[in-house]
Amino acid sequence: MTKQKFMANSVLLPSENHDSNAENRKSDHINLAFLSAIDSNFKDTRFEYEPLLSGHPKSNDLLHLKFLDKNMNAPLWVSSMTGGTAHARTINLNLARMCGEYKLGMGLGSCRQLLYDDTFLTDFAVRKYMGNQPLYANLGIAQCEQLVADKKYEVIRALISKLEADGLIIHINPLQEWLQPEGDRYFRAPIDTISEICDHLPNLKIIVKEVGQGMGPRSISALLQLPIDALDFAALGGTNFAALELMRSENLYSETYQMIPKLGHTASEMVDYVNTSMDYLGDKILCRQIIISGGIKDFVDGYYLISKCRLPSIYGHASPFLKHATDDYEKLQQFVELQINGLALVHHMLKVI
Repeated sequence: MTKQKFMANSVLLPSENHDSNAENRKSDHINLAFLSAIDSNFKDTRFEYEPLLSGHPKSNDLLHLKFLDKNMNAPLWVSSMTGGTAHARTINLNLARMCGEYKLGMGLGSCRQLLYDDTFLTDFAVRKYMGNQPLYANLGIAQCEQLVADKKYEVIRALISKLEADGLIIHINPLQEWLQPEGDRYFRAPIDTISEICDHLPNLKIIVKEVGQGMGPRSISALLQLPIDALDFAALGGTNFAALELMRSENLYSETYQMIPKLGHTASEMVDYVNTSMDYLGDKILCRQIIISGGIKDFVDGYYLISKCRLPSIYGHASPFLKHATDDYEKLQQFVELQINGLALVHHMLKVI
């Protein structure tokens, strides 16, 4: 019998779909294979990775939310930073422009100087770059305490109006003030000052934050029972203003108080405090929005914490934005786009344990 040799018909894809970079990529894979191994002891144990249950994000629509009565394209907040210095205007302008472009929210740095004159008004007057995105002015509790004592509530309203802001951030910073050579002193409990502002300015939107140490469960419980619009953690692990003040101090003072900046609570601890408060406070909770900030390194940290928090929440960055806001605006754009795209990716692929 004559052997017949058969050759299968060749079926090829169109040449325009050819992966022209395949050879280079495969060569990279070979060269980098051993270097790319990850020690399993460093696995992130906060998540279950579920690669079969979703495709890549087609858009960031899942990240859209309403926060502080405004629409935001991602749960990302620009935490309060600076004003009244040579570079402050450029930094704030770039950050505000970014918030307007990517539909994010922003808190201004301390606006204390604007209570006395408008020399530095241009550092803070950034509303026109933000469109209708959330923008909040910022005063320290020491200034608020004095305004309450003098019954000058109209000064707060005037500040908000001058900046075309949506409301006021009140920052609490007793450790920073104690360590600061020029620091102020409080003469009453901050919770009482905040409560009086809420009573006398009932329509004012208020955010209360610490400045780098966070706060414990009793302080969180007290704030959640006030009619404020959001609690901003500013937890231990991010920019630490108490430590910053020690760096400005003489050696003996710095040595004596070196343990003070290490006091406080992390963002993860504070999420637990909020969740526990919901169990025993119930309907007494009036503040129902959280800005989780302080020590959040990246979008994976942010995603984990806002997923874990039982109250509606977003997460905030300060120094990562500051690092890029001093460069060309294009660098800031690249950074933000990478953050938002990364957040969309982990939203699809990771489930919090």
